[in-house]
Amino acid sequence: MIPSKPLPPRDLDLVLERTALLWSEVRGGRIFLTGGTGFFGSWLVESFCHINRALQLDAQLVLLTRNPAAFAAKCPHLVADPAVTLHAGDVRHFDFPTGGFDFVIHAATATDAGALDSDPIDTFSTIVAGTQRVLEFAATHGASRILLTSSGAVYGKQPPEITHVPETFLGGPDPLASASIYAESKRAAELLCALQARRSGLGCAIARCWTFAGPHLPLGQHFAIGNFIGDVLAGRPIRIQGDGTPRRSYLYAADLAIWLWTILFRAPSLVPINVGSSHDVSILELAQTVAAVLRPETAIQVARTPDANAGPLRYVPSVDRAGELLGLAPTVSLEESIRRTAEWHRS
Repeated sequence: MIPSKPLPPRDLDLVLERTALLWSEVRGGRIFLTGGTGFFGSWLVESFCHINRALQLDAQLVLLTRNPAAFAAKCPHLVADPAVTLHAGDVRHFDFPTGGFDFVIHAATATDAGALDSDPIDTFSTIVAGTQRVLEFAATHGASRILLTSSGAVYGKQPPEITHVPETFLGGPDPLASASIYAESKRAAELLCALQARRSGLGCAIARCWTFAGPHLPLGQHFAIGNFIGDVLAGRPIRIQGDGTPRRSYLYAADLAIWLWTILFRAPSLVPINVGSSHDVSILELAQTVAAVLRPETAIQVARTPDANAGPLRYVPSVDRAGELLGLAPTVSLEESIRRTAEWHRS
C-alpha cells in the first residue's frame, strides 16, 4: 500500500484558526473515533493531531479500525503521533477500550457504490448495528457527547420545487427500494441516537453531510467531482455519464472538518445540522469549472441530451441553520477546492 500524503499545512492551519476557541473541553481528555480511515475520518484524525500539538492539549485519540496494520501502512505519519492509539475491531461488535472518554465521533459508514450493490444487508447492519454499539459504548464510558455523521440522503428525493433542503423537511426515501439502503440506515442511526439520548442523557450531535471535495477524495469512484479531476489529471476528456443537468453543491474538506468539530462541541443535542454548501452548480457546469481551473483545453463529453421538459434533479442543502446556530459558513470557493484537491493528488 502506498502511504497517504499528509494534508496541506495551510488547510490544517485553517481548521486550527477556525476552531481554536472550542478545544478547552478536550485538554487532557480522550476522544474515541470510528471511521478514521475514510474521507471524513482522515481529516478529523490529522486535524486533531495538528491542533493537539499546536495548542498543547495533551489529549488522546483512540481510533477504531478493523485492520490496524493497513491503517498504519496507509497513514504512518498519523500512527507515529503519540496522541493516537489504534483499537482493533468491527464497529458492530468491538471490545470496548478501557477507561473513560470525553467525546465520541461515529464516522464509520459505507458509501462505496460497489459495496452498497453487492451486499446491501451487510451495509445496513454495519451502519445500524454499528451505531447501536457505539452509542452503548459512549453511554457507559463517561462521554458527554457523541457526533453522528449522518447524510443528506435521509430526506429522500428532493422535490423539484425545493431548491435547498432545510433540516425541517420531513420527506424520506422509499423504504421498499433497494437503492434506499444507505438513506434508511442513516435514518435508523439518527433514531437510535434519539432513543439513547432519552434513555441515558447522552448528548447527540447530528451532522447531515452532503457532497465534498478535497484531499483524500477518491478520483475513480462514484463522486463526480473526483472523477472529473481524475480525468483532467490523466489527460483524458471529462466524461459525463448522464445529461449534465442534475445540480449539486460542494464543501471543501477543511471546511468540513471545521463544521464537524464545531457541531461536536457546540451543536444542541438532537438538532440536526446540514453540512455542505448552498452554492449549487449543474454537473455540466461543474465539469466546465474543473476544466477551467485545471486545463481549459480539456474536452467535455456528455452521454445524453437533456430532456427540455424535465426539471433538474437536485441534491442541495440549506445551510441557514448552521450559520444561525453556530456561525458556520464556507471559506473555500469551489474553484479553490478543485485546485487544492488536484494539487494534493499530483504532488
